[in-house]
Amino acid sequence: MIAVVYSGSKNACWKISAEGGAVIETHTAGINPCFNDPKQTLQILGKNITLIHNAENIRKIYVFAAGASAKDKQQELADTLSRFFVNGKIKVKDDLYGAAIAACHNKTGIVGILGSGANCAYFNGKKPEKNNYGLGYILADEGSANYFGKMLLKNYLEDKIPAELKSKMEAQYNLDRPTILERVYRKPQVQTYLASFLEFYLENSEHKFIQQLVAQGFEKYFDTYIIPTLEKHPGEDIHFVGSVAGGFQDQLREVAQKYEIKVMSVTKEPIHNILNYYSN
Repeated sequence: MIAVVYSGSKNACWKISAEGGAVIETHTAGINPCFNDPKQTLQILGKNITLIHNAENIRKIYVFAAGASAKDKQQELADTLSRFFVNGKIKVKDDLYGAAIAACHNKTGIVGILGSGANCAYFNGKKPEKNNYGLGYILADEGSANYFGKMLLKNYLEDKIPAELKSKMEAQYNLDRPTILERVYRKPQVQTYLASFLEFYLENSEHKFIQQLVAQGFEKYFDTYIIPTLEKHPGEDIHFVGSVAGGFQDQLREVAQKYEIKVMSVTKEPIHNILNYYSN
């Protein structure tokens, strides 16, 4: 058996290729070695019946996780997973590497991640070029799910949200100022909490206010990530990967047109392409 894993900070998607071509799919909470210590990671795995039943039969595992760009974090996560998948040979790379494989395969291109977090890099056909973008939900991540969650809550607290949206938020999430500030500043997994508001964006995607927030976030993303990368690598095809890119594909392409940029592909769930890449 071969398993591939693509994990953001909020969710991780697993696909297991079994004999005869059958594919088993399951999901867990996100596995990010910057936010999850080994004990927490093992607890996440131990709650998933599918992984428990197949753990001993998996021989190779390819893991692409947010927060795994540094060698020490890759090794830490590999060591942790080896305690659960005792017979598996484990290779860990960051989510940007997995996104590049999913979007470009063996070709060159510029790959942008717009999921729980945000990133971008030039892919030379073998590996992504090093960059200074992976600064996380506090210092960066413009255009990502946690960025949009932050903008939604900020506008809510500043009373800048239209009344009909405000009432929906309060009914759906039981929000008030003390609750928000407590959750953001005093409790763990803040990035997951912020990213959870992506569902509200998707449910209200036709509302003008939501569309404005999305457009503004994408413009910040292009200015911060895409334009500087494209200046270094002009003429390269541009691809996007992730839940935000997939959920707001039309608006993403509209913003790209403002910059006279053509988007070659948008892949909401890269796990399918990654499995095909490593199974063939």
